[in-house]
Amino acid sequence: MSSGNGARRKVNKQQHFNDMLASDPEIQAEIQGFFNKGRAYVKPSNGEWSIPNPNLTLSHRGEEHQRLQELKASLNAVKNQLSDKDVQVWHQHTSATNWAGKVIGAVRSAANAEICTQAWCKFYEILGTFPLLPKEALQVGELNTVHLCEAPGAFIAALNHYIKTNESTRYCDWCWAANTLNPYHEANGRGTTIADDRLIANTLPWWFFGSDNTGNIMTQKHLLDLQVFVSNMCRVDLVTADGSFDCQENPDEQEALVASLHYCEVAAALFLLSAGGSFVLKMFTLYEHSSVCLLYLLNCCFHSVTVFKPATSKAGNSEVYVVCLNYESKEAVRPLLSKLIRNYGPHLADREALFPNSLIPESFLREHEEVCSYFHTLQVETITENLELFEKVTAEQRQRLDHIRVCVVQEYLQRFQVTFLPKSRWVSHNTVIPACSAGRLLGQKKLTGSFNERRELQTLSWRERIERSCHATWIQRHSTEDRGTGSMLEGPLSSCQMDSWYVIIGPALPAVRNSPFCEGGLLNQLNEALMDTAVDWTRVPSCDSCHVACAATILSEVAVLCPIKADTVGSNKKKHCLVFGSRSVWGACESQVDDLVVSVRAEPSFPHRGCGSLHDGEPLYQQQLLDCVMFSLQTLSSGDALLLPVFSALTRVTAAFVLCLHLCFRSVTYRSPPSSNVVGMVLVCVGFCPDAGARLLPFLTEVRAGMSQFLRQEEGAGKNPPCEGDGQVLQFVPMDGLLTGGLTEFLWHLNSEIIQRKLHLLMQSQ
Repeated sequence: MSSGNGARRKVNKQQHFNDMLASDPEIQAEIQGFFNKGRAYVKPSNGEWSIPNPNLTLSHRGEEHQRLQELKASLNAVKNQLSDKDVQVWHQHTSATNWAGKVIGAVRSAANAEICTQAWCKFYEILGTFPLLPKEALQVGELNTVHLCEAPGAFIAALNHYIKTNESTRYCDWCWAANTLNPYHEANGRGTTIADDRLIANTLPWWFFGSDNTGNIMTQKHLLDLQVFVSNMCRVDLVTADGSFDCQENPDEQEALVASLHYCEVAAALFLLSAGGSFVLKMFTLYEHSSVCLLYLLNCCFHSVTVFKPATSKAGNSEVYVVCLNYESKEAVRPLLSKLIRNYGPHLADREALFPNSLIPESFLREHEEVCSYFHTLQVETITENLELFEKVTAEQRQRLDHIRVCVVQEYLQRFQVTFLPKSRWVSHNTVIPACSAGRLLGQKKLTGSFNERRELQTLSWRERIERSCHATWIQRHSTEDRGTGSMLEGPLSSCQMDSWYVIIGPALPAVRNSPFCEGGLLNQLNEALMDTAVDWTRVPSCDSCHVACAATILSEVAVLCPIKADTVGSNKKKHCLVFGSRSVWGACESQVDDLVVSVRAEPSFPHRGCGSLHDGEPLYQQQLLDCVMFSLQTLSSGDALLLPVFSALTRVTAAFVLCLHLCFRSVTYRSPPSSNVVGMVLVCVGFCPDAGARLLPFLTEVRAGMSQFLRQEEGAGKNPPCEGDGQVLQFVPMDGLLTGGLTEFLWHLNSEIIQRKLHLLMQSQ
């Protein structure tokens, strides 16, 4: 009885505490202020803020503003107190102290929101706070939006949710287009490319990656082509730009590092928007002269400019959104815009300043300094408070914080009228399995340790970094059995739409930096190792402790799996296996395997030593691999087998070759190569289907013609074919075809085994 009474007293005490907090006007005022962290620029009535003479722009060096630099130094001094904090521990702590920490989960549950991330909640908050959608567009019932640097697509999903659950917009005819760094382009780096392709994989026709297929908005041709891509829109009502890249290794200079990207995003928005349109731009601190110029330009081009910090943006970071309403018109800004586009590119903010100090009115600088001071105070207060709570959180502080987090959720749901949207009305209907499924985020960099520890890590050799990595145990483990015994593609695949295939050509790959078919961190470790030119990376010493594959064993497996053939008189015929490899290795085993005829042909040449970072992206290697596939489809008979070695299958082209084999064979698996010093895998394909091969050959012939054309151009120019060239076949099977079925999973395991084996052998060699 005493125990029960004690529990009731504890519950009543907690309820009393919550009731007291709920009625506390100070807390209520704090929560209201939490949702109103914004500062609007107030323009002078005399029209002093106007677009400067284009002849005076981009012709002077930028000058530092003393007051703003003092704010920068002050903020960095506070942030430097975090340098010795483990990033994961600190992130866990700030997530627990974040007032809006429960909002994402609540929205996901209450609204059934698509891609319900922090970005979704931030943009939904902006939509509910500002009249972003022009009245003219809503009156005619037609809305057109363009989303720059948009991956993974949360802004699009949030806008879709907003349009379809609000009475004033639910019947609006909405058309959208998006741009982002192509997560499937092998040359896009890990620090700049968003891995999450959940929306992209299922809405590819709406995404613009440009003629070079990279999706890089910071190239002039890309911008001009984007205008053509959206030319079906009679007007563009809203442009969003959510771009950034990884600045974790140099956080003090984040603003300067992303300045050129912000310039390109602004130029693109001014180029695309129609009069009366809106623009939302993610920025960070606004202390540098480049940011001063950019904010002044935006104030000259839009009737209203507000720097806004959404409640759902972590209060301790520098992220802010510049919300620009009612675009004057492209005509008003055309002379300056023409000059911006002529100088458009990744170094736009690294050269001369957009405007010299003399062209920026003092009245604007005063307004801008007030904006910067306001957000500086907010961020410093949050970091300081988090540092204090990191040392110790009292029970009363935890109770108060938990209650506030619940109140913030209630305020968010009520303030922005977040309502349920059935999955049938989502942007994506999820018919294609994205490459990021099962936790496979392309190239996503997982930070560990403190900033100081990560800086120290960069001074170590690649071997030492691997020894400290999460993959260390797996890489250093010796292999005791053949690879690939548990991974298989069962075919022949019949659901592939070959009539939708098309060839994509772009600039030749300089390297393979990420892949939809491999974990990015693992590939990055291999690329770091490849920079050590002391070793021939295509052939490395074998490991005496590792299992060595036996050619006779592989052929025996093939003989068991191959269907029995009968000749015209009913007698069993010998099974046939085409092998691309060394005759001395494979031919000598033929007599050891009954009922199997082995034909041996030369295997594809592995990439030249100087182009190791291209992996299977080397054009000459890809052409030779294609030749092997085409020869197989032309010569094999029904039920025959094929053994084809691959260096790796990281690129979309090589992945498509594997898909072709999946279409033509009853089963595809892989085994370690018998020649232990050749690092790759042997694809074991059994049960050939001639009809599928016949359908594929005409299209593969066209692909080969494209490859040959570029190789001939390189040879004619006296270039080294394996490494250089103006163009390359980047893809010939649409990504939705490569992401269908079990192919992605198969390639994931294949490449992981190959990279593990390469790194293992390299770690053994000194």
